[in-house]
Amino acid sequence: MYETDFLVIGSGIAALSFSLKIAEHFKDSKITIITKEDKFESNTKYAQGGIAIVNNLDTDSFDQHIKDTLIAGDGLCDEAVVEMVIKEGPALLDELIDWGVRFDESEKGRFDLGKEGGHSQNRILHYKDITGYEIIRALLKKAKEFSNLEILENHFAIDLITEHHKGEKVERQSKINCFGVYAIDEKNKQIKTITSKVTMLAAGGIGQVYRTTTNPEVATGDGVAMAYRAKAELENMEFIQFHPTALYELPPKSPAFLISEAVRGFGAYLKNKDGVRFMSKYDSRLELAPRDIVARAIDAELKLSGESYVFLDCRHLEYKSFREHFPNILEKCLSVGIDVRHDLIPVTPAAHYLCGGIKVDKKGRTSINNLYACGECSSTGLHGANRLASNSLLEAIVYSHKSFLHIKNIFNNLKPVTGIPEWDDLNTFKNKRNILITHEIVDVKNIMSDYVGIVRSDDCLIRAEKKLKVLYEECMSLYKNYNISKNLCELRNLITVAYLITQFSIKRKENAGGFFNVDNH
Repeated sequence: MYETDFLVIGSGIAALSFSLKIAEHFKDSKITIITKEDKFESNTKYAQGGIAIVNNLDTDSFDQHIKDTLIAGDGLCDEAVVEMVIKEGPALLDELIDWGVRFDESEKGRFDLGKEGGHSQNRILHYKDITGYEIIRALLKKAKEFSNLEILENHFAIDLITEHHKGEKVERQSKINCFGVYAIDEKNKQIKTITSKVTMLAAGGIGQVYRTTTNPEVATGDGVAMAYRAKAELENMEFIQFHPTALYELPPKSPAFLISEAVRGFGAYLKNKDGVRFMSKYDSRLELAPRDIVARAIDAELKLSGESYVFLDCRHLEYKSFREHFPNILEKCLSVGIDVRHDLIPVTPAAHYLCGGIKVDKKGRTSINNLYACGECSSTGLHGANRLASNSLLEAIVYSHKSFLHIKNIFNNLKPVTGIPEWDDLNTFKNKRNILITHEIVDVKNIMSDYVGIVRSDDCLIRAEKKLKVLYEECMSLYKNYNISKNLCELRNLITVAYLITQFSIKRKENAGGFFNVDNH
């Protein structure tokens, strides 16, 4: 039994910013972060573009940022949440900077603000084209200052612990309580029972449920799937944002390399196989339309041409400035034989961001007592049907702060966790069927990419539902009869998330933002 006061699942910006605040305030308490691989690996690490915050009031305003967010969200944002997040962002940006996060500045000593699709003004703070990596670097360095903060790497959370595991009945009208998690300690090959008064789910995204994604291999929807099994309330799972411009490579890479939206904000053009710009057919904002519009436009062009990719044209851009802004992208292109001064960049849409997830209130509370959620696995109401570019890092720092403020006021009233049983695997035996797990993961990705992608239909959704049910039954047979392993748990989570996306898609009868069903009118 491993006991802690605060348990945080994940190691991205949401998890780390929350943990630093808790560690600073609760100096006599124990804070434990568990992360499924090394502490650097998260969706945050791969965030190229930056963080959207109103910084220059001479050219920008809160009202403009709010309006841009509401337009991108296509009528489904919570307006009160949008206003709260955008107005509270600047103060929390100062906190990031105090923790050591660096952002690019112009020669005049002001922030070099970028522009991305859906934004009416330049308001994206960035550090070259590796903003997320810079944020993680600084926050992990800051974390070393706190002796009461421990990071357990290579610990995979299997399930949240609730009354169900204690053998207690929960009245229909009563709220379920969270007491921690069962987790696989990969290094010591054991399953730990980790109990905690407060649990924060900041477990990241679901991109690996699709064949082509910009998300790292760790993004298997673990937080969403665990919360669903624990009976937490979910919402808006049908709204999957596909990034329009992932680098097209053969053989395909997972994750696919992201060509940041900031490149289009810098002036790059989208062109079809004939070298013709096509965005004017779809939106007056051209390449700077919101991501859902650009992704569907590219999808339409690919279906017209039969090709697997379109092109991003950077040849007309000032090369020295491009090199300064996008050194990582430039290096990657050169590594595959693309010189942006002379060559077009082949790009294709890729699963990028979950706009829904575990429903939380303005304090980050889920529908389960003592369980909070933050970051991509949560659904706050900020994004609505489609996330405005670079609003996700902003959301993470605001909601981690909101959860901290609430916990600060109620923590002393929380009771110690007792009566939790250890994990029972006496009736299982060693799994020698890893090849089946690998094949079924591929099957999930193919089903979702072929039937539940950028453009959906009633027929395809029904087909996906049937195929996923078969996979679920096969997976649960393995889960019940063999030793629990990380890859088996990831398969279970991927199937769960795929099923949820499909079910939410079947129920939605109106198209909005990132959701489009050809049979809806």
